[in-house]
Amino acid sequence: MKLSDKQLQGLKLYKYSGVDKSILSKTVLTPYWNNLVKLFPKYIAPNTITLMGLTMIFINVATLLWHDPQYEGYALPSWVYWSFSIGLFIYQSMDAIDGKQARRTGMAGPLGEMFDHGCDAINVTLEVILAQAAFGYSRSWWTIASQAAAISNFYLSTWEEYHTGTLYLSAFSGPVEGILMICIMYAITALKGPAIWATPIIRAIPYACNMVDARMARFGVKPKMIDLTAAGKGVVPVLSFGQLGGQAYTALSKVGWLRDLSVREAFMWFGAVGLLGNIANSYANVIAAKRKQGLPLLPPLLGLVPFLVHVALQVAWLAGSIEIVDSTRMLPFILYWGACFSYQVSKLILAHVTKSPFPYWNGMMLWTAIGAIDANAPLLFGRAPFIQNTEQHATYFIVFSMAVAVLNYLRYAKSVIWQITDFTGLACFTVRHKDAQGGWVDNTQATEDKKKNQ
Repeated sequence: MKLSDKQLQGLKLYKYSGVDKSILSKTVLTPYWNNLVKLFPKYIAPNTITLMGLTMIFINVATLLWHDPQYEGYALPSWVYWSFSIGLFIYQSMDAIDGKQARRTGMAGPLGEMFDHGCDAINVTLEVILAQAAFGYSRSWWTIASQAAAISNFYLSTWEEYHTGTLYLSAFSGPVEGILMICIMYAITALKGPAIWATPIIRAIPYACNMVDARMARFGVKPKMIDLTAAGKGVVPVLSFGQLGGQAYTALSKVGWLRDLSVREAFMWFGAVGLLGNIANSYANVIAAKRKQGLPLLPPLLGLVPFLVHVALQVAWLAGSIEIVDSTRMLPFILYWGACFSYQVSKLILAHVTKSPFPYWNGMMLWTAIGAIDANAPLLFGRAPFIQNTEQHATYFIVFSMAVAVLNYLRYAKSVIWQITDFTGLACFTVRHKDAQGGWVDNTQATEDKKKNQ
């Protein structure tokens, strides 16, 4: 993809703007990040730090596939789940300090945001694969729902940033609290195994309450006692968490749907509620920005249509005549979907940093439409699929589609990175600038030359 002169000139107008309302981020994580970035020498490029974090996730996925190559949902050794938790925490840390390193080294610019968000887009799908393996879902429609919700959250945030010019992180956001929750989930899986997530959630109430009582007792804190001997009940604890937990369990177990609701299902519904909150918050911010600018409100909403259409096509393909979800085709399909999404959202990020028109179209939508129409040929045309007419052919086509999507995204990323680095004079993976003659020099030399010319 060749950037137009107008897009390249738009890079000069780029200015990062972000709002982080997370209390956890401000009080705990930011001091940690500020100290962490000091451990990195100034000759390490910020994008290299970002890539180091993403590499941890690649290692996590490779470890998963080493133990469960068909993604069938086998329980893994506990150390694997620990590695998931540590890997994701490292990824979050690297993702948080790359911008700080950019400011330390004088490498801040539009390419940094593009590369950062591009890696985040890749991580979304990879983390869905890892998290569903830890939950014990793997090949299931819950995994599909999780993928749809995760990429929707990411796309909404990027759509919001495009229209408002600001990246908003709410008091509870995916990049901060969401990632830490998943890290904790991996750690619990390492300790208790994936089966714990299939436990009805109401059973966790008395267990947690009794654990609180036990912890309080270790520190000499005992429940307040009251003498009810006259009432025939003796001396009973009034503030026992264990007692309250038991009563809550008895009451809630009478509610049919709640009695059967597993911890992992509750986690999924919690994510759905979070998605609705993100939709409302992003919509409100975009509408407020457009009203302030005196611009019409409908065009921004139209930008959601291509994304929704692409998601619908992916789901239609999955629901076609050839089984995908509960088969070996599930993993390559999710990877195909993730590569398509990364490409789609990266085009939106590029439009943001270059001040370009909204990208309504991308070629992978056509490829997905072909796959979806072919898979549903029996319903649409009353005949067998043209391409995916046997399970083997379906496997070949989906794996080939995955390869096409991945290569397409890599081609796009390489082209955009090279053009932006050439125009801005900021290298991608090294701390170098272009000098006045167009040659690449490291930042130290460039700074010295600048002082000499002053």
